[in-house]
Amino acid sequence: MKSILPGVVSNASARRRGVNLVGPVDLTVSGPGTTMIIGPNGSGKTSLLRMMHGLERVRSGTVSWAVPTEQARQHQAFVFQTPILMRRSVVDCIAYPLIVRGVPKKQARVAAAEWAQRVNLGDTLKQPASSLSGGERQKMTLARALVIKPELLFLDEPCASLDGRSTREIEDLLAQARADGTTIVMSTHDLGQARRMADDVVLLLHGRIHETGKAQEFFHNPSTDEGKSFLAGGIVE
Repeated sequence: MKSILPGVVSNASARRRGVNLVGPVDLTVSGPGTTMIIGPNGSGKTSLLRMMHGLERVRSGTVSWAVPTEQARQHQAFVFQTPILMRRSVVDCIAYPLIVRGVPKKQARVAAAEWAQRVNLGDTLKQPASSLSGGERQKMTLARALVIKPELLFLDEPCASLDGRSTREIEDLLAQARADGTTIVMSTHDLGQARRMADDVVLLLHGRIHETGKAQEFFHNPSTDEGKSFLAGGIVE
């Protein structure tokens, strides 16, 4: 299959009820690796991810891929900050993306069970997804995203409400996904997490990309005063 990357955001904006959520922005995601979207609350991180994945309508500009958009989205996945649950068992929740792509139900369940084992949920296969703890729910939704072996994975602050142990488990799973060839674009409010995981960094302020570059360069020597202030824990207005 031809790669869906690069993904190119060109002068793109998203608005809702007359309010600008993000943009105009220009950004290229080429992979491989992990791109971290950082910035203060309300800077547009979630809206940028949603716009790139097609969950937020592009009001101006374009978001394009190396293949037709609908084909590209078949090879993307999105993990929300608050896990989205289905009224199904854990195994059927994980299997669902495969089934809607035409994989036979029995085969999809086998793959789902394998992924449940990988995220340490092998003992919960028949439980309702709603019975899981917060950390377990997020691991389940990550397994549901990764079961399709996406080329591109979007994550919107997936560890925001998790404890340290669950965060470490999620980060380990994402590191393995990256090693397996999945390109990751992820927002986070946790600068420690960004330092641990990022290959590239995008700093958003007021819905605009303020600074971008390789993670090592950004964290050691940001090029703007706002970047320096943000890394120092200052209030950036």
